[in-house]
Amino acid sequence: MGKSRMETFFDGVVAIIITIMVLEMKVPHGATIETLSPLVPVLLSYVLSFVYLGIYWNNHHHMMYACRTVTGSILWANLHLLFWLSLIPFTTGWMGENHFAKLPAVAYGLVLLMSGFAYLILQQRIIASQGKDSLLKKAVGSDWKGKLSPALYLLAILLAFISPWLSMAVYVLVALIWVVPDRRIERILTGEEA
Repeated sequence: MGKSRMETFFDGVVAIIITIMVLEMKVPHGATIETLSPLVPVLLSYVLSFVYLGIYWNNHHHMMYACRTVTGSILWANLHLLFWLSLIPFTTGWMGENHFAKLPAVAYGLVLLMSGFAYLILQQRIIASQGKDSLLKKAVGSDWKGKLSPALYLLAILLAFISPWLSMAVYVLVALIWVVPDRRIERILTGEEA
């Protein structure tokens, strides 16, 4: 089966998720800077979630570039990832509206953790279907980012019970780790050394 329908579906769902997040932001009633201050947590949580969705969209694009064909298990793994990503607007809104309170920060971390696991499952399903000598397997290598991220998410979830702001700092750290372009797949596909 070709992969273009899956890619198009993924792109569409991510676009809808981003649209839902931005529509959840309420326009302030007033034209002064003071009317914006209560919206700062909402805006910050939106920016962080937008970056995360951008990271997933970008990495999914690169991963699918290295995938030749799509199997049923890959389709289900892709839907599993989209399920967790579709919860980001809810936890983003809850966290922003409640100024990064403990329970919303924990829920946000759980959704990020499960999204990360779902991405790893999708990656493994693609590698399994393409074989151990697949381009994706070569490009991923030891995948230190993929192994470090769940540990950092768990740390952030635990830190939320002590200080949600420390938790947020870890979520930002993970985003910064992933926002740096990962050129492994591009290097493998062009024949350069990884």
